[in-house]
Amino acid sequence: MIIREITAAKPPTPEQQRIKALQAQAKRARDAVKAERARQKIKNAQQTLMNIN
Repeated sequence: MIIREITAAKPPTPEQQRIKALQAQAKRARDAVKAERARQKIKNAQQTLMNIN
């Protein structure tokens, strides 16, 4: 059995931090677009129901 020394992970460079932040921002934007599309779809369906009555 080999025991290896545990090394701490190096902190990310400013460039890596920027990429990670941009990726998170892009994910939030995708989620916002998805939520907005769902909201508009529900609004449209409700409007259709109101027009039927």
